[in-house]
Amino acid sequence: MLAKVVIANRGEIALRILRACHEMGIKTVAVHSSIDSNLKHVLLADETVCIGPAASADSYLDMPSIISAAEVTDAVAIHPGYGFLSENADFSERVESSGFIFIGPKAESIRLMGDKVSAIKMMKEAGVPTVPGSDGVLTGNSDENLKIAREIGYPVIIKASGGGGGRGMRVVHAEAALLNAIVLTQAEARSAFSNEDVYMEKFLETPRHIEVQILADGQGNAIHLGERDCSMQRRHQKVIEEAPAPGITEKQRKFIGDRCVKACLDMGYRSAGTFEFLYQDNEFYFIEMNTRLQVEHPVTEMITGVDIVKEQLNIAAGEKLKLSQKDIKIQGHAIECRMNAEDPKSFMPSPGDIKLWHMPGGPGIRIDSHIYSGYKVPPHYDSMIGKIIAHGNNRDSAITRMSNALKEIVIEGIKTNIPLHQEILQHSAFKNGGTNIHYLEKRLGL
Repeated sequence: MLAKVVIANRGEIALRILRACHEMGIKTVAVHSSIDSNLKHVLLADETVCIGPAASADSYLDMPSIISAAEVTDAVAIHPGYGFLSENADFSERVESSGFIFIGPKAESIRLMGDKVSAIKMMKEAGVPTVPGSDGVLTGNSDENLKIAREIGYPVIIKASGGGGGRGMRVVHAEAALLNAIVLTQAEARSAFSNEDVYMEKFLETPRHIEVQILADGQGNAIHLGERDCSMQRRHQKVIEEAPAPGITEKQRKFIGDRCVKACLDMGYRSAGTFEFLYQDNEFYFIEMNTRLQVEHPVTEMITGVDIVKEQLNIAAGEKLKLSQKDIKIQGHAIECRMNAEDPKSFMPSPGDIKLWHMPGGPGIRIDSHIYSGYKVPPHYDSMIGKIIAHGNNRDSAITRMSNALKEIVIEGIKTNIPLHQEILQHSAFKNGGTNIHYLEKRLGL
């Protein structure tokens, strides 16, 4: 077992990792920026190291400082959480070459899945369904690019090979706009990702966002933990997630889950990971793989009883998966609402002092949050301050429990998006399930 782990993150996910470590008897080192000395996990960690000023570039993204913290505290491993350096292949490589264990995939897996073109190629070889597209990077041959678009059929979408987070993509509805769209996307990709490679895919107009959670030990064993529906989005950012996905049958779950498992085995994948799909007309289309822990992992934990963070730690320690696919049973339904420090109407960030924080409770309610009364939300980072998760015997029960939990929350001193969640849960479209990724923005008039 790992003796001591550096938690290279902040906020609710850092606290989540710390709790898993302490349950397993693993000592923890909390690295933090100068403004984050009052974070809950920093106050609870066995050791702490300040790694720089508030700016992420000088602290949470500073690889040498994080690795140095592991050296001076005699830690054996580093957990990157999500965001920051979690999907940075160079960081994974530098951690391992420095003699520490990276609690995540191998660098080559991160690189393979980080490039969308190579990822799609690999998925096709593994039998994972993909969106009809250019099957590679677009060249400078205008005639060939026009031909590819005609064969795919409009509308098409031009995507940056190194893109992510909703950036580096452009929808084209007519042939006259195609060539200019390619040039513009290449320029955007070059500026944002230092990689001007772009590719083309069929643009699905009303898809849902379905993702499959996997665990693999890099030693020939892999399983899937079912799927999540993350279609409730605003500007490509998830707002509400749930598991299992409404309307997905056991047969469909097995079909797509088995293919994701095969892909993991083919690439020798290690740790937790998530395959993301667009789902339309009863068909799955692979879009990318997240080679890290996901924000929404709790809904999967609630319906399977599997602690994904503990599994990551066991795998990093060199253990083989003790779970087999037949051990995974879906129990009930879970919903997660992301709680952000922001105005619920304008979505402007709302940092500041939390004067009062009262958590909801009751059967099936889980709160993953680092905030407390008196905590000051800094303006330097993502606005998410926690997650509310509700589990019930069925979807209606989970919705009811979530609605009640949202009514119980008391948070004073800052604005949050709790009113938005309360509104969404009353929408008949949400109650019916199966909304597409454009639903929320259209509902909000964005």
